[in-house]
Parts: sequence; C-alpha cells; structure tokens
Amino acid sequence: MENNKKMKPYRIFRSLGVTVCLAACSLALLWGGQVLAADVDAQAIAADEPGHNWLAYGRNYSEQRFSPLAKIDRDSVKRLGLAWAMDVPEATSLVATPLVKDGVIYFSASFSVVYAVEAKTGKTLWRFDPKVTEAFREHNPARQRMYWGMNRGLAMWSDKVFVGTGDGRLIAIAMQTGQQVWSTQTTDPDTHAQITGAPLAFNGKVLIGFGGADNGPLRGYVTAYDAQTGKQAWRFHTVPGNPADGFENKAMEMAAKTWTGEWWKHGGGGTAWNSLTYDPQFNRVYIGTGNGAPWNRKIRSPGGGDNLYLSSIVALDADSGEYAWHYQTTPGEMWDYNSAMDMVLADLQVEGKPRRVLMHAPKNGFFYVIDRETGKLISAEKIGKVTWAEKVDLASGRPVEVPGARYESGEALIWPGPPGRHSWHPMSFNPGTGLVYIPTLDIPGYYNDKGIDPLKWEHKRNTYAFGVNVDAGDIPKEAGSSALVAWDPLAQREVWRRPTAGAWPGGTLTTAGGLVFQGQADGHLVAFDAADGKTLWQFYAQRGISAPPISYSVDGRQYISVLVGWGGGGPLVGGSLFAQHGWNFRDGGRRLLTFAVDAKGVLPDTPITKVTPLDRPELQLDAGRVSQGEALYAMTCQTCHGHDAISGGGAPDLRASPLALTREGLEAVVRDGALQPRGMPRFDELSDGELDAIYQFIRDRARAKVPSPPKLIIPAQAESTPSQP
Repeated sequence: MENNKKMKPYRIFRSLGVTVCLAACSLALLWGGQVLAADVDAQAIAADEPGHNWLAYGRNYSEQRFSPLAKIDRDSVKRLGLAWAMDVPEATSLVATPLVKDGVIYFSASFSVVYAVEAKTGKTLWRFDPKVTEAFREHNPARQRMYWGMNRGLAMWSDKVFVGTGDGRLIAIAMQTGQQVWSTQTTDPDTHAQITGAPLAFNGKVLIGFGGADNGPLRGYVTAYDAQTGKQAWRFHTVPGNPADGFENKAMEMAAKTWTGEWWKHGGGGTAWNSLTYDPQFNRVYIGTGNGAPWNRKIRSPGGGDNLYLSSIVALDADSGEYAWHYQTTPGEMWDYNSAMDMVLADLQVEGKPRRVLMHAPKNGFFYVIDRETGKLISAEKIGKVTWAEKVDLASGRPVEVPGARYESGEALIWPGPPGRHSWHPMSFNPGTGLVYIPTLDIPGYYNDKGIDPLKWEHKRNTYAFGVNVDAGDIPKEAGSSALVAWDPLAQREVWRRPTAGAWPGGTLTTAGGLVFQGQADGHLVAFDAADGKTLWQFYAQRGISAPPISYSVDGRQYISVLVGWGGGGPLVGGSLFAQHGWNFRDGGRRLLTFAVDAKGVLPDTPITKVTPLDRPELQLDAGRVSQGEALYAMTCQTCHGHDAISGGGAPDLRASPLALTREGLEAVVRDGALQPRGMPRFDELSDGELDAIYQFIRDRARAKVPSPPKLIIPAQAESTPSQP
C-alpha cells in the first residue's frame, strides 16, 4: 500500500487490458489469472490477468510492457538476486523479448534459433534450429551479406510458437515438442529481404513483415497467415508498385499519387521490419513502416511528394487486411526516420474525455499521441534535440521543416541522425504513474549527396542503398549519448531523465511495484523508481544488454528475466562510439538471466579480453591503395565490422584478427567463404586488386592503433587454417 501512495495519480482513465471483454476477465478469475495448460488465444493475450504469463511481445495486445505483478517493489527490489543463468554460447547477439506460458520461457536467439526452458530453473526443454545460414547458402548466398543474425522475438497462438527467420521464412513450432509444424517462405528468395522482428498473432492468424530496404530495391508489405496451416490469408503492400501493372487496392492507388518518377524501379522501401500491433477494440492491426529506398528522395521520387506509406502508421482491418486509416510521421522521408518503433495502446482521459489512443515515438524525435479510432493527431512534441523540424502542426498533422534539412545544398548536419531519437528498443507505459519510459539516443546525422546525380544513380550490388555518400571514418565515443526519459503523454512533457551508459540503450519494463527495469550498454541491469527515476538496484551482467526485460510468476514467486547479449545495428556499425565499453566479440557472456527476491545465485566470471590490434611491421602500405580500400571497406565490411575497422563488439574486430593479418587469410574468409556457415558471407565478386586494397586499409587501421613498438609473431596457422576472424 505504501508504494501505491507514492505513485502520482495521473489522469488515466483505464488501460487497454482492463476493457477488452468481460469474458476474458471472467476466464482469468476462474483460473486465478493463469492460462493453465490452455491454448493461447485472443482472450488469453488481451486479458488483464495478474501477469503470471508473458504471452506476447509487449506482454499483451496493448504493447505497454507493464507487469501487474507487485511482489518486487520499491522496498523488496533491494533484495533481488540471481535465481539462475543459462548460457547461450553459440549466440552472436541476444536482443529478443522472451515469452512465458505456464512456467516455460520461450525465446529466440541468433539466427532465429528458438529455445524452450523451465522458468524456475533454466533447464533447456528443447531447441529448434531453422538453419538460416544453410538456407542462405542454398538459395542465394549474397543475401547473407546484409544480415546481422539478430532476432527480436516470437509470437504464440493455440499450441504453437512462431518465429521469422533471417532468410524470410515464417515457421510454426509445437510448444510441447519443439518440432516444426509448418513453414512458409514469406519473402522472395531472390531479394535481400530478411526478417529480424517478432510476428504478431491474433484471430487465428499470424502477421509478419520484413526488412532490408537499406540494402537494395525492396517494396514493403506485410502478410497474414492462418496460424494452423500456414496458408496465406491476406497481404498489404506498404508502397505502390508500377502503375502499369495495376494497383492491388484503392489504398495503393491513393498512395501512387504521392510518388513521382519511376519509383518502383528502386522498390520504394517502407518495410515493416519491427512493430506490429493488434487492437481488439477495433479489430485492427497497426503497421509501423520503414524509411524510403533509397534514403535520398531526389533519386526515388525526383519530383517530390509525401511517398505514402513510408514512415507511417497504417491501420488495417484484422480480418481482411483492408486499409482503414494512416498517419505519416515524416512525409517524403529522406533521413532513415522510419516509424517501425513500438506502438503502445491505452485509454486516457484527454481534456476530461476518455480517448482510445496510440502512443508512438519514431526515429524522427517527436512523441505522438493519436486517436486510434480515427487516426487523427491529438498531440506531438519533441522528446529531445530535434533540428530537422520546428514542430508538428496540429491542424495538418505535418511537421514544420527547417530549410536546408533535406540537404538541398548537398549536405546537412541535423538531429537526430539515422539511429533516431528512439530506435527499436521498446518503451513501456505504466498506468499507475501515467508515464511512458523511453530509451532515447542523442546522435546527430551528417547527410551528403554531393557528386551524386539523382538521374544516373544506380544501386550497386549488395551494398548500401542510401543514395548518399557513406563515410568510413571513425565515430568517436563523444559523438553520442543516451538517456532513459520518463514522459507524460498527456502534458507532452518530460517528467524525469536519467543518463544511461553509452549511446545504445536497452529496452524497458515497468511494473505495478513502482519500478522501471532497463539493461544498459555497460553491462548493468538497473531498476529505477518509476515515479522519480532514482536508481534502486543494479546488477552487473558482464556484457552489454540491448534486450528488454520481462516479468512473470511461477508458484506465486515473481521473476525478472532478461537476455544479455550486446547487439543491434549500433554495436555493429558504430566504431569507437560503441567500442568504448570494451566488449570483445570473441568473449562469452551471452546468457538468459533470471532474478527473484532473496535468490542467492552467483554469475560465473566471464573473462573480458581487450581488443589488441595486430601489426606486420615489415609490410609496406601504399597510401593510394589504403584510400581505395577505405571506400571499399565502407561499402562491403563496415555494416558488420564497424566504422574505421573498429568493432563495437557485435562482430569480430578485423584489426585484431589473425586471419585478417595476412592477405591469404583475408581471402579465405572474404572471397572463398571459409566462415560462411558461422554467418560470415562471401564476396566472391571482389577482384584481386579490390581485396588487396581492403587488406591494406585494415592493416593501416590496425597499425594506427597498435602500441609502439609492436611485438608480434605471426601465428603459423593464420596462413592456412580458417578460424573466426
């Protein structure tokens, strides 16, 4: 009771889960709030049961990531201890939200591998491997080049769990046995489309999108499948195709009027790679769509235009997939400001009247409150430094842009940059405090298309499809930061802010115990007071955390679980900005950790090794070849191994790789594909000269960082034995 008294009585009418249906609430009461051995259905997912399970990506359909459990509260959290730890040694990154049903945790790891484990002990019950790297090699090895191996989660329906795979399959797995029930290829295997996000299950259907528009021509869409059979139920494209082929529906015909030129030759983009939300009150699904392909609108739509439905929330009828409404957060998007961030549903008192709203914090830096019945904007305000637009005009719903932000003169430095003010790391909403807890980033973006002729630009095979110049230089650690922001969605103001480690924050969980949990880049799991942001507890997990925590209970005991496994685009691409935490790809520490009050478990020590660049003092470097290699590295290697050949820990640091120490070792991996089974793609089209230039650049960057004088004996096996670079 004391904790409840401390919680500020915000103007909350009711949360979505409370109002779903009387039948669901009655069911929860009869079962004591637990879905005892019953199949998962819409009532089970939507019901505001006491939080024993975590049946959907955001716990229930509201996507609030709010747990009604309160045994871990402001007082007892100080006694929180490690209950158990489960190693996932083959993982490269762990960024998913686990699901929990009847004392079993289900989670996805790297390369879409799925585990089922006992929630009380961490004992593995089964493991399902969809063999993603084998699928890439069999069908189209080049598609693997832009795939980072990560997977953000699962869906449940009936007696099955569903996972999307990097090579574009949607797979149904039997909960009890871990056996595949059905599999369908939801993307074109001849494209570089890939799935990293969680599916959405509702009404006997499973919805899935995909990503990959940053890497070449793709036209976004989402597809709903029958949960029992895998048969396609409906599909909705998020951008229009070639008008000469006709339009699939009136929504595409309407969208085509907002594009110019021959956009369909570039695909358009708009992929739904992360956020999908179901609204049982209106029987709709909300699709958060991605950025344009290429980024540069001067290329894909040279006459301008809003380019629907890029960077939008699109509402569709859940049964038919028919268009209901849309709201575009960034018209004519050209900064990678996608709206694939999570969409939280709640019923709030707005100016004294109950409103059913959708809350959204996309990359562009504004926080939106939208009437989800009509799609009309209620309010929008900046949640940090935003310089590309002055404000959002409430009458039109459009941003008031700042002249020059569209790099009209050839370049622009603006906030936020491509990582966004808020990225995929989930925010959470606490109905008790009335606050949304947002993991925010503060990283500027430099956009430059000087020397690029929009009419002659062509996408180069298996490289970035930005339409802007890509820089290979380092990103210093001072270039960005992050913070956990508690935001009042009604007043549209910040209530409190707490700086978080580095520039890549973890997702959040909030609870009825008055807490907010968040993992951080420096390896700490932290519990904050939900009312004022005071740090109440923390645990050192020995590796960076990107994934959001969850909470559930078994036999009356409340648990907190989180996947530890530093991952995502930041740790892969960001150079010194993300390398500052010292995480070495070769080190272990990738685990599922579970905590409970008065638990006494001890985390095994994980050796942390420093990345030490290697050098060959006798090797003569050519400045011209190094410069050529810098450009080639930026277009082929940087997406995984980091700016300036500095790894943030998401992939091996090539400066310290024994294989990359020799030209022959680099060729064995890069061109011959020695490590393709482990996720390292091959680039067999590189010429001898191009490969030599990349080698010279890596050696130049290693030499720039190695201590002087270098002392090194070249390992004999480096010349001939493939190993992890």
